[in-house]
Amino acid sequence: MAYRFSLAFLTVYEVEPPEAVRIAAECGYDLVGLRLLPAAKDGPYRIMTDDGLLAETLAAMKETGVAVADIEIIRIGEHFDLAATEPFLARGQMLGAKHILVAGDDPDEARFTLNYGRFCDLAARYGLTCDLEFMPWTQVPNLTHAMRVIKAANRANAGLLVDTLHFDRSHSTLAQLAEVNPALLHYVQMNDALADYDPSNEGLIRIAREERLYPGEGQLDLKGILGVIAPDAVISLEIPHLQRASTTPALERARAAIEAMKTLIRQVQ
Repeated sequence: MAYRFSLAFLTVYEVEPPEAVRIAAECGYDLVGLRLLPAAKDGPYRIMTDDGLLAETLAAMKETGVAVADIEIIRIGEHFDLAATEPFLARGQMLGAKHILVAGDDPDEARFTLNYGRFCDLAARYGLTCDLEFMPWTQVPNLTHAMRVIKAANRANAGLLVDTLHFDRSHSTLAQLAEVNPALLHYVQMNDALADYDPSNEGLIRIAREERLYPGEGQLDLKGILGVIAPDAVISLEIPHLQRASTTPALERARAAIEAMKTLIRQVQ
């Protein structure tokens, strides 16, 4: 089987979901990722509450055959409210989503693990996996920490989300990744970056949100990661770049991303 490609929300963050679906279809993606809830403290995205936009999105999906892979974002902090996540889960089910991006903000690992497990249980009722993404500035900073939580939670719909930028910046290793059960990697976020970077939290966040590169433009070991993940993995291309977004249309950026990824894959194969 071949890789399947998903157009991540952040790559074309300025467009509404129906347009993202159509862009994905035109560029040859199989799937899209959609953000329903914010990464910061602003309000929910329109798709979360606007039934008309939901209907338009579903119509675009039916028309193109592009499905929703993942929805964003659930942040589990010390004051996590499980019941408050249910509208998000219901919306994800309406969209036919399969996976949820989960971030860890609770410094108490035992409490975080408990709440992550409880969220997995609730999400399972909606047919969704809970994919824990490690990011070096969060309370789940690396692959080892994420796997410790996932193993302790011990839920069938738990998952590990590897983002190639965070993988590199957290000093996680290919040997560690090779030990992960492939069944936990429901999708992998691919992007590139320069080898030199500001290691402060502010610097890490700035690059992650504003300066990611197309595969092959930087020095991350993407070929090494491709050599470890399953050959039929879902590759989500998450490549936000603020300067490019100000000058290059979303369609062109989405096409450049998948073409760069396919070029890299051909070099490995």
